[in-house]
Amino acid sequence: MIQVENLTKRYAGGEAVRGISFSVEKGEVVGFLGPNGAGKSTTMRMLTGYLPATDGKIEIAGAKLPNESLLVRQRIGYMPENVPLYPEMRVEEFLEYRGRLKRVPAREISHRVGLVLDQCGLTDVRGKIIGALSKGYRQRVGLADALIHNPVLLILDEPTAGLDPHQIRSFRELIKELGKDRTILLSTHILSEVEMVCRRAIIINRGKIEASDTLANLEKRVQAGALQIEVKADSVRAKEKLLQLPDVAVVNELAQAGEWVFFEVTASPGKDIRGEVDLLIKKENWPLREFRREKARLEDVFVELTQD
Repeated sequence: MIQVENLTKRYAGGEAVRGISFSVEKGEVVGFLGPNGAGKSTTMRMLTGYLPATDGKIEIAGAKLPNESLLVRQRIGYMPENVPLYPEMRVEEFLEYRGRLKRVPAREISHRVGLVLDQCGLTDVRGKIIGALSKGYRQRVGLADALIHNPVLLILDEPTAGLDPHQIRSFRELIKELGKDRTILLSTHILSEVEMVCRRAIIINRGKIEASDTLANLEKRVQAGALQIEVKADSVRAKEKLLQLPDVAVVNELAQAGEWVFFEVTASPGKDIRGEVDLLIKKENWPLREFRREKARLEDVFVELTQD
């Protein structure tokens, strides 16, 4: 669906995007992640044909940029971070206008407008002035605009920026539903959103691709979180014993309730301490109430790959 090879964008001050290559297959919902200034929005604008590349190749659903830019725009539904809306227009009127601009056949416009109003939860506000809508509803209008010409690919740049938690949850469910029959490239700073919606992620930093893989494989690239245990023991002696283990780096006492004490035990880099901690607990005959290791999260991967 998307094929990018050695894509570069060069400005007078340097390179914003530095020879990146990646692909997105048909039917995938892929997160496109990176810190501020990493090159995400620049890349998305090049993919949609709104910004010419300095060098490299872009192919979208079989159409190549820049020579087939009209075909590319017909196959893409693009929702930029700051959605350009006409605040004085009514929702339905705006979508009809955008449908005509995007060359939706006249006989199909009414059907397409009704369909995207329903898909995006806008039917009840179809007659309202856009400028009078909440931020959440305006974002939905922007998404409906991206869908009006029935594209095979959606490119969404920070679609939940500025929304409250309830609006984010609602919008996330909408993206999940749309992902059932479309390919989606989703740029967002909300990593939990990617974990809930996407199966794969591409991480860009300083204009270069740092990783492109499934979330499960990305999480394997970083050390798992600390080991958390709750034992019935003297807290001072238990902490001393844990710190004596050769592969234990840090022991923090998180809580104590009566004779029970809750520790967070961090291993030295690259070490798995579960076995030696388990042996110590058995050796000391400490009653055990909890023993678990925190799973590495996408946030851990992101921080490790993009830190200075």
